Amino acid sequence: MAAGAAPAAADTGDLSAYLRARVAEDAGQGTEAVAAYTRALADAPANPVVAIRAYREGLAAGDAALVRHAATALAAAGVAPDDAALWPLVDAARANDPAAAERALPALDNGRLRILLPPLRAWIAAARGQDGLAIEAPKDDAVARRLVNETRALLLIGAGRLPEGIAAAQALGGTVPSGAQLAAAELLIGGGHDEAAASLLGGRPGQLAAARAGATARPTLAFGVSRLLLRLADDLGGDRASSLGLSFARAALDADPGYARARLTLAEQLALADDPDRALAQLALVPADGPLGATAAGRRINLLDAEDRAADALAAARVRAEASDAVAVDRARYADLLVAADRPADALPFYAALTKDADASKNWATWLRYGAALDQAGQWKEARRVLRRAVDLGPQEPSALNYLGYAMIEHGEDLPDATRMLERAHALAVDDASIADSLGWAYHRIGQTPRGLPLLERAAADAPANAEIAEHLGDAYWSLGRRYEARYAWAAAAVTAEPPATARLAAKQESGL
Repeated sequence: MAAGAAPAAADTGDLSAYLRARVAEDAGQGTEAVAAYTRALADAPANPVVAIRAYREGLAAGDAALVRHAATALAAAGVAPDDAALWPLVDAARANDPAAAERALPALDNGRLRILLPPLRAWIAAARGQDGLAIEAPKDDAVARRLVNETRALLLIGAGRLPEGIAAAQALGGTVPSGAQLAAAELLIGGGHDEAAASLLGGRPGQLAAARAGATARPTLAFGVSRLLLRLADDLGGDRASSLGLSFARAALDADPGYARARLTLAEQLALADDPDRALAQLALVPADGPLGATAAGRRINLLDAEDRAADALAAARVRAEASDAVAVDRARYADLLVAADRPADALPFYAALTKDADASKNWATWLRYGAALDQAGQWKEARRVLRRAVDLGPQEPSALNYLGYAMIEHGEDLPDATRMLERAHALAVDDASIADSLGWAYHRIGQTPRGLPLLERAAADAPANAEIAEHLGDAYWSLGRRYEARYAWAAAAVTAEPPATARLAAKQESGL
């Protein structure tokens, strides 16, 4: 009996560690989850279910030992994902060990990562002092050929053959500089060729900052592997999480731990994977005084705001807005957050500063945001002047026309002109529920309720959670004698309304208008 009890106890222990890991993972307790998965994998190294969960958690957490242990276990079980083969390559690249990198290649010669082999062979050859430019891609693989052409441009620049390298980088094309062109600019800046880098990147400040952050004069194996993998991570970016994109970003950073742009991409992938705390931790590791410090700070603020951490977002945004190197986007971001926090008066100095900025002052949206803040702060006379400026700069912009027209209706000023403005806005954006509501409400206010009602009904159908639209519809119904429908619309508005609108809606349901 005793001999049979030991395996049962061991099985319970294995399951217990795995379950603790799952619970910690679901609760967002990253440190505890990593520790529990490490224990579970040690207890059950041949269990692929444990290994794959441990692998993904290790990737998100950046626990190199757990990632590699789990990848080995998955490979032994014959169920390793394609990206599990990256880690021996990454470790070899970081150590600038071309022999070890060569030994890592056969594991990549299966599945989706086969396209990496030609450019990797080129980088390995260059690291050995051989001719990496002699490596060619299969003629029937367009993606691999593209990657080889990108690698060729970098190797040419790294070898000092600047005219050929720059021409090859320019030939990569694209309306926005690609990851390969950014890498080329890194090498150019590292070699003291700043003007050539600026020309290659079209003088874009953000792109130049990224290139300065990764500048190096010598394209090592770590440089080549990290830029290649990040280029693929960027391709998998967007607005949806990608497990392979996360792996590529993590691998790029592992290959070159000082690569700030890889850290930004990793943070973006973690945020998309609904792992905001780890994303914020990565952003905090980007040097604040480095070329990408302001970019990292901006992304941190946006992520804090998206996670409903308004106080933290405001505090961080204020630091950026008041910094000596603050730019227009820093001031605009802080002002926008102040308005969202119902502090429009505090936002006014920052919006006013934007109207004096050489570039921002030419943008109708700058004046619209400033005018809206003035209006919300109770300074309608000045708001009207500023909003007129927004419309002058953007005469075909529905948002500008809608805000000024609706505000004039609400303030009871020049209702015919306001209505004409809203008619123009509606003609430009016929599917916009808010603009349809504004125009319908304007017709109601000038005594043309039957004309406005279809617009209000359509707006309410298109935006059923908008309390203001539903209230307008109720008011229109009541004025036409349709009491039951009016009370129904007001009740619908009360579901999503906030104080003091809830009290007003309750009174309307009780007594009407």
